[in-house]
Amino acid sequence: MKRIDSIIRPQNLDSVKEHLTAIGVEALTITEVRGFGRQKGHSEFYRGAEYAVDFVPKLMLTILAADNRVDEIVKAIAAGARTGKMGDGKIFVTPLDEVVRIRTGEVGDSAI
Repeated sequence: MKRIDSIIRPQNLDSVKEHLTAIGVEALTITEVRGFGRQKGHSEFYRGAEYAVDFVPKLMLTILAADNRVDEIVKAIAAGARTGKMGDGKIFVTPLDEVVRIRTGEVGDSAI
C-alpha cells in the first residue's frame, strides 16, 4: 500500500478530480495548505499599498492506494494539475505500513 500526497494549485482541483474519478479513484482527502517553493511567493496590491505574500495558498490531496494503482493515479494527478508553469506542485509517494477502517475493523488493502 502507498500514500500519495500531492500539492497542487487550488484552481486545478476540478481538473485533477475529473482525471481521478475517470480512473476510478473513490476517495481522497483535501487540505488547504500554504507554502513556497522555487516561486518564493509574490507581491500584491491592496488599497494602493504593495505587500509581499510569502506563503502561496495550495491544496494537498492525499490518496491511499494499492501498489498496483500508484502509477495510474500519479499520472492522472499530473495530467490534471500540469499547466507548464512554475508552481504546478509536487507529488510524493510513500510506503504505508497499515490501514485500519475504524467502522468495520478491516485491515490492509480491504480498508482502503
